[in-house]
Parts: sequence; structure tokens; C-alpha cells
Amino acid sequence: MTAGWFDYPVRVQPHHTDYAGIVWHGTYVAWMEEARVEYLRSHHVNFADWVAAGIDLPVVDLSLRYRQSLQLGEVGLVRAKVEPIKGIRIVWQFDIQQQETGTTCVLGTVTLAPVDRQTRKVLRRLPPEIQEILQALASDL
Repeated sequence: MTAGWFDYPVRVQPHHTDYAGIVWHGTYVAWMEEARVEYLRSHHVNFADWVAAGIDLPVVDLSLRYRQSLQLGEVGLVRAKVEPIKGIRIVWQFDIQQQETGTTCVLGTVTLAPVDRQTRKVLRRLPPEIQEILQALASDL
């Protein structure tokens, strides 16, 4: 991890690609989710604990900018970081690179909002434990 970024390497497997051996666009989204969950886990935060506590964090906005495709057999590096918390939205930034060259292939932004799992209503404020953890991660920038 450098300058607030969490690095999550992925090797492009056949099931990640189309028939031409190019990574299918939806694979990048799955890798971003994996990197986000692993980033939290690496800081001793188990996403499943939040779910068990009745808090869900659904995606409310997703943006991807494709620059270059990864191909079968290459190693990608999914770099993830959380922005400082403003309000209740949690914004994650992603830079998916070709690991060998460091070339950016995809830039992504994912915004999450906390929801009460029982009522399915958006929470008016983040629970203090989530707020503290995410603020601490964002301050690593």
C-alpha cells in the first residue's frame, strides 16, 4: 500500500475474458468489490460484521472510465482507496493497472450509502464505529 492506496493483484483468467482474450467489462467491477472488501479486511474490518449488525452498504453510484484492456494471462493491480467521509456517502476510488507496466487500464468510482437491513431505509448518519474506521482509512492518504 502506498500513499493511502491498497493494492490488490489479480491474474486474468479465461473466465474473466471474452472470446478474444480481452477482460470483459463486468470483471473490473467484481475486482473492485473484491479489493474493497480485502482492503477493509486488511485493516481488521470484516464487512460481514456490519451486515450482521443490520447495516448494508449498497452501491448507489458507479462510474468507470476505460482506457486500455487487460488481456488473458496478464496481471492486473487493483488499487483502492476511500475518500474522506462527507455526510453519509462512502466514496471509493479505483485505479486498475497493468502490473508490469503500471499503465492505468480502468479508473473507477463507487459510492455506497448505509441502509438499515430491516427497514431498507437509508440511515441519516453513519454508525459511529463505521465512521471512525473509514475516517481512519481515509486519513492514511
